Amino acid sequence: MEIVGIDVGFGYTKASNGKDSVLFKSLIGDATDIQFRSFLGEDTSTSNLHITLNDKSYFLGSYAEEQSNIPEFTLNQEKLIENFVKILAITAAGLCTNSSGPINVVTGLPVGYLKRDSRRLKEMIQGTHEITYHNVDGKDETKRVHIDKIQVIPQPIGSIFNLIFNDSGKITDKKLALQKLGVVDIGFKTSDFSIFDHLRYIERGSSTMDTGISKCFNVFANKLRQESNINIELYRIFKFVATGMIKIKGKEYNITNLKKRVYTHAAAAIAADLNRLWENDWDIDSIILSGGGSVELAEYLSPNIEGNVIPIPNNIDARFNNVQGYCKFGKYKWGTQKTYPEQTTSSQDTTSTKIPCESDNNTETEPLTDKQEKSSKGISWLRRQN
Repeated sequence: MEIVGIDVGFGYTKASNGKDSVLFKSLIGDATDIQFRSFLGEDTSTSNLHITLNDKSYFLGSYAEEQSNIPEFTLNQEKLIENFVKILAITAAGLCTNSSGPINVVTGLPVGYLKRDSRRLKEMIQGTHEITYHNVDGKDETKRVHIDKIQVIPQPIGSIFNLIFNDSGKITDKKLALQKLGVVDIGFKTSDFSIFDHLRYIERGSSTMDTGISKCFNVFANKLRQESNINIELYRIFKFVATGMIKIKGKEYNITNLKKRVYTHAAAAIAADLNRLWENDWDIDSIILSGGGSVELAEYLSPNIEGNVIPIPNNIDARFNNVQGYCKFGKYKWGTQKTYPEQTTSSQDTTSTKIPCESDNNTETEPLTDKQEKSSKGISWLRRQN
């Protein structure tokens, strides 16, 4: 059974099976006839995404941005679920697997939409789907993507799983798993604030707010419109942010200083919301920054957060934190590993704690420490979700 983690975001769609990963903009456009192909430039699995699903043909990602007459993206959660999720998720799943058999999927939702949209998301992508990938060399590839089981979890916990699990789905960072952790997951449209105490989700300190990086991009677009009289789509700003320079009709505009001011303001607003939300959770051990937006805002955000912030490593793409964690958790949930790693409390105490799950009702275990008991409940709760 192959396991795939999928994250359909407002900005990007990501997927990983633990070995192969894909990422493309969450853009859908009409498929048009391309009269000439130069076969030069970028050539990756996602650079020329042209698919047919349910007898309809689409360009996706950067291909839709470049070639479609009407590329569409959304910052509306309802529209994302109804019109985008199925197309983007099935495409990503098909790119990540060559299996003709059933696959299991772990995905996530912002905590504010988890209860409302989990069932609908499952209904959208569960089952068998026939998808055709139209390659630029003219050779079509049709796949049957059979999604069997789906686990929908709070989106930010994927970042924790990515840190505590190894690629086989075994818990290797026992210390982090036993902590009370806060996660700040900054995406394109939303920021998710979540607390997990020994891997148990804490509702009180978890919230979704519309303070994603798109708000910053909107300020850039408004300023550029004032100076150039050109409306720039938010999804086209990504590639200009890193350099701080954008060329419009041959004229260069420098947004470096504006970017610094906007990011400083955005980071201060996010930190203020966070510090208020977590005012009573002063016992948080560590705070994890995650999501593509956190890369942009990290240097402005970290100094304003009250607590021990785990820095973002320079050698990773933070946009994959959640989806890689989803895949690792899927291997834990549906794999053969059933036991929690050994937790040593003293030189004489080396009790191995078994994780309770449905098949373990008659299994006797050694008495658990308070910390082990909390961790076992946290993981077993996640295992029981369908």
